[in-house]
Amino acid sequence: MAAESTFAELFAQKTDAELLYFAQNARRYPPALGQAAVRELQQRGLVPTETVEPLPPAPAAAPIEQPWYQQAADTLGSLLRPSASYYITPLLLALNFLVFALMVLADVDAFEPRAADLIRWGSNFSPLSLHQQPWRLLTSCFVHGGLAHLLLNSLALLFLGRLTESLVGPRALLLLYLASGVGGSLTSAWWHTMGVNSVGASGAIFGLYGLLLALALTGAVPLSRPQRYGLLWLVMLLVPSQLQAGLEGGGPTDNAAHLGGLLTGSLLGLLYAAVARKSKPIE
Repeated sequence: MAAESTFAELFAQKTDAELLYFAQNARRYPPALGQAAVRELQQRGLVPTETVEPLPPAPAAAPIEQPWYQQAADTLGSLLRPSASYYITPLLLALNFLVFALMVLADVDAFEPRAADLIRWGSNFSPLSLHQQPWRLLTSCFVHGGLAHLLLNSLALLFLGRLTESLVGPRALLLLYLASGVGGSLTSAWWHTMGVNSVGASGAIFGLYGLLLALALTGAVPLSRPQRYGLLWLVMLLVPSQLQAGLEGGGPTDNAAHLGGLLTGSLLGLLYAAVARKSKPIE
């Protein structure tokens, strides 16, 4: 340490040329002498100070993008996964698929079931529904006339059920869904005076449209003005288009059940709004 201090004092008195000579010929002298010459040159700014540049941070790993089918599966899973405040819609969907699976296992055609098979599994067969077996007014809502019929109704129920359950809660959704289904079945049996053999959840699903319409018109649930207008447009666009598709489809679409479910859901929605307004505390 004393030698380094002595060298530093010595080189502080040297000229730049002398210091450069010592630095260039450092091998001829003791290491401490050469190092002292270099340090003095660095202090005078004649030799750049050696600094260790920090290594650049490692680039962040790029997120692995999931394929579209995996994203679709995750989204569908979140819609079907029940929770404390969302479980009626998944339950209704599960019941529809369970009944259909049992029908197929019992040798019912999965694409074009026979009328006799539908009656055997609980369809709304008016000669029986209006007399000895009124329970068919409800069970027919869980029977479907083929895989395509089941999938179309399930998609509608998944969308409308999720929306409705978030607005009115699981219990109200269940009561309204079942009541609208029965209302649609009764309307169908009353309208078709020559008899009807009807199946499907469409009447109950149209009841959800009616409920949403009543909620949007009465403001029974906390919705912003854009949300309310969006809900009105949703119902006013989808309901007429689906009724028209039923008229033009040429198939056995039961628009009487659709209208009956829509009317039942609307009336129950108005009742829900009145009860909600009455139970709301006065501020």
